[in-house]
Amino acid sequence: MLTTTATVLAGLIGLGITVIGALGLLNPRFAGGFGIPDTPVQDPTFRSWLAVKAVRDIASGLFTFILLVAGTPQLLGWFMLAASGIPIGDALIVRRSNGPKAAAYGVHGATAAVMLVISALLLLA
Repeated sequence: MLTTTATVLAGLIGLGITVIGALGLLNPRFAGGFGIPDTPVQDPTFRSWLAVKAVRDIASGLFTFILLVAGTPQLLGWFMLAASGIPIGDALIVRRSNGPKAAAYGVHGATAAVMLVISALLLLA
């Protein structure tokens, strides 16, 4: 039962991050610096950086689906553990840039915490 719940949650994380990446790729203002204040969304260099971030998000979500279909729960758990470094890094970037704590902890930190719980459930199954 826990493995099924964790697998469904991993799928939702994968879907969510894929949608966020797609929205960010289609409209860079959507990403808006993902919590970094005063981000120059009009700057072509920064828009390119947001596009790279969006592609990273899409790929991360797609890897989740590949492992849901072709992997084992343990392999998915290891991937979720490794991938939790992405929102942890994003939270650190937001805080280092004097971004809002709500974005750092409430968005990125909460995502990382959920991913860590999912990975633990999958690895201990």
